[in-house]
Amino acid sequence: MKMKQYLLECTPFAAMVIVECLDVGLTTLSKAAMSKKGMNHFIFVLYSNALATVILLPSSFLVNRTTRQPLSFSLLGKFFFLGLLGITIMQNCVFTGISYSSPTLGSAMSNLTPAITFVLAVIFRMEKLDVGSSISQIKIVGTVVSISGAFLVTFYKGAPIGSFQTRRSTLQPLVSLSAETGNWVIGGLFLVIATISLAAWNIAQAAILKGYPSQLTIVAFYCLFGTFQCAILSLIVVKDPSSWILSPDIELISIIYSAIFGSVVTFSVLTWCIDRKGPLFVTMFKPVGIAIAAFMSVVFLGETLHIG
Repeated sequence: MKMKQYLLECTPFAAMVIVECLDVGLTTLSKAAMSKKGMNHFIFVLYSNALATVILLPSSFLVNRTTRQPLSFSLLGKFFFLGLLGITIMQNCVFTGISYSSPTLGSAMSNLTPAITFVLAVIFRMEKLDVGSSISQIKIVGTVVSISGAFLVTFYKGAPIGSFQTRRSTLQPLVSLSAETGNWVIGGLFLVIATISLAAWNIAQAAILKGYPSQLTIVAFYCLFGTFQCAILSLIVVKDPSSWILSPDIELISIIYSAIFGSVVTFSVLTWCIDRKGPLFVTMFKPVGIAIAAFMSVVFLGETLHIG
């Protein structure tokens, strides 16, 4: 009995580590599809969430048909808001940022999520802040360090790691280096917006779960609304008709991976963990992705690691 209880307590931790690994795999695979095949990231987000909706929506009706609470217009409005935060804004900004920078920077910037989530949790009274408490002081210091580090990696791209890479970078034209740094900053700013949106999504979902605990229904409907929003956005910003056509190679693979592991699995696990452990818990695992992202970016994308 004790062993069963222990395993139940460990499950959220193991689930979040798996989610971080899946997330890094998604950003690396999508970066490869966008940089090597030229796939449009708006179309990528749209198609992957559309496929996820096709999987999730019927499942939510089958699984929760006897226990699901009735849906109201107010609740649907909240799902629409979740789709806006967690899909339309967050995902599009993430993949835009990664297209300008790298998956490693994306994982590094995600370390802002715990800090911003903590600030929002305090503002909305989900977290108590006692300045005299050592625990609160540690959280405050961690928040300041996280935000400072995020600005550092956004506005400063240091020298490449490794003698060969350093030598090669010194031979690059100044204009090329300037353009590369500019892209890095632009990518970082998009990733900051994505992180803020993700933190707000965590808080909003925790609040909704208190009044509507049907996790699969929440995930299915905000995927549905996010898909509609992304469809409208894509119709506005994507002018090239050929961008809507997928190649049966890494483009299709990345969309299937994103739909199944990036949306269905990840969103379901995050919602479940937020319901069990709260919004701050799911943000604690973001640092795990940095080392994984750095390794995969170098090995699979041939990218250069930099100091800072």
